[in-house]
Amino acid sequence: MSNNRFKFKTWIAFLMVVLFCTSCAIVMAEGQAPRDPKKQTSIGKYITSKEAYEKWKAAPDKIKIIDCRTTEEYAFVGHAPMAFNIPSKLWTGKWDPEKKQYVMPDNPDFEVQAKAKFKPDEALAVMCRSGHRSSASIERLAKIGFTNVYNITDGFEGDMIKDEESYFNGKRMINGWKNSGAPWTYTLDPERVYIIPAQ
Repeated sequence: MSNNRFKFKTWIAFLMVVLFCTSCAIVMAEGQAPRDPKKQTSIGKYITSKEAYEKWKAAPDKIKIIDCRTTEEYAFVGHAPMAFNIPSKLWTGKWDPEKKQYVMPDNPDFEVQAKAKFKPDEALAVMCRSGHRSSASIERLAKIGFTNVYNITDGFEGDMIKDEESYFNGKRMINGWKNSGAPWTYTLDPERVYIIPAQ
């Protein structure tokens, strides 16, 4: 009888160790800082697009997803169907010949929109194209009191293929929401799109 009790206690202890190690592994997977410093945040919470989708799918009321890309990207490149579009930068169509890119100023309405939709302690996951703008957006959220915000480090489109021999060289086809198997759409939901405030 005492031998069976010992075996039972040993089995329970083993099970608890396995559960503890598994939960630590999950936290570590979500918590690993990306190598790219432009994807790091002062809050220090990181998640991949696939992990973000799984987390949302398991408890959609516990985590909200913000897509901080421009409205044009959100509408025409596609987006996660559950993501709220609050652009951190705005499209101008003006060209900067020195930087060889379009001018995209900060959206002055970003913080106001975030505060109107979400509570400061609510779990949020922020996504951009590849993890840089989302990192900057999280810093803006942190300054206004948001504390539980994850950077979706691979973004919506993912990282670029860098292989001169490949037809896909320069294309964003490595990781990212769009390439992960998570759902995405072009269909717009009026409850989730960004509407420019009336002047």
